[in-house]
Amino acid sequence: MKIHKIGFIGGGNMASSLISGLIASGHTPEQIWVSDINPDTLIDLAKQLHINTSVNNDDIINAVDVVVLAVKPQTLSAVAQSVAALIQQKKSLVVSIAAGINQNSLSRWLGADTAIVRCMPNTPALVLTGATALHANDKVTAEQRDLAENILRSVGIALWVNDEAELDAVTAVSGSGPAYYFLLMEAMEKAALELGLSEQTARLLVQQTALGAAKIALESAESPEQLRKRVTSPGGTTQRAIETFEQGGFTELVSKALHAARDRSIEMSKQMENF
Repeated sequence: MKIHKIGFIGGGNMASSLISGLIASGHTPEQIWVSDINPDTLIDLAKQLHINTSVNNDDIINAVDVVVLAVKPQTLSAVAQSVAALIQQKKSLVVSIAAGINQNSLSRWLGADTAIVRCMPNTPALVLTGATALHANDKVTAEQRDLAENILRSVGIALWVNDEAELDAVTAVSGSGPAYYFLLMEAMEKAALELGLSEQTARLLVQQTALGAAKIALESAESPEQLRKRVTSPGGTTQRAIETFEQGGFTELVSKALHAARDRSIEMSKQMENF
C-alpha cells in the first residue's frame, strides 16, 4: 500500500529513526512532515532528511493522512488534547509510539471516536531491523490497520497483538531490549580490554559476534537453548563461561529485569490515567 503523507508530532530519537527508515525503504521526504517544540531539532531534521517541518502541530495534521504521536509519555496528554478537535474533524488515523500510554487514555484525550493504533517500535528501526507490536482500537478499519502496519513494516517486522496488555510485555522485551544487548556488549568489551585486547579489536569482535549470533538465531529453526548447546562443548571454554554466568544468577536476573520493565510500563499507564 502506498503511503501518501505521514506526520510526526515530536522529532526525537524514535521519530527520527522511523523517518530515516521510511525514507530508506522508499518513502520520499516530501511525504513526511514533523513538528517539534524545539526549532533546532526541526532545523537538523530538515537539513539531514529534507522533510517538511513546522513548529505548529495543526500544520502537520492538516497536511497528512496519518498522525504519529512521538512525544514523551509525560507530555502526551497535553499534546493530544490540544490537537483533538482537529484530529476529530479530519478523522485522522492516529498512531501512538509512546510507551506506557494505554488506549483508554488516548481515547479520552483524543475523542472516543478516534481511530487509534498503539504500538511499541524500537530504535533498530533506524537500520531497518526494528521490531514493533501493534494494537488497534475498535474504530480502526481494516484499511487503516494495513496503513499503520505498512508504516512500521518499512523499518522492520510488525506484529499485531489481540490483547493490549501484551504491549507492556512487548515494551519490556523489544522496546527496551536493544539497551540490554548494548549493556552486554559494553561489559564484554571491558572484559576483553582486561584480557589484553586493543579497544578496536575488542569492539569489532564483540559487534561481529553479536551480529553473527543474531543472524544464526533468525535463520535457524532451533531454539536459543539448542543453539547455545551446539557451541558449548563439554568441559570446554564456553561451558566454563556459561557456568560462571549461571552461578551469578544470569537467567534469574534477566527475568527480574524484564519484569521490572513490564511493571514500570503498567505503572506509567496508571499514572497517565489520572491526567
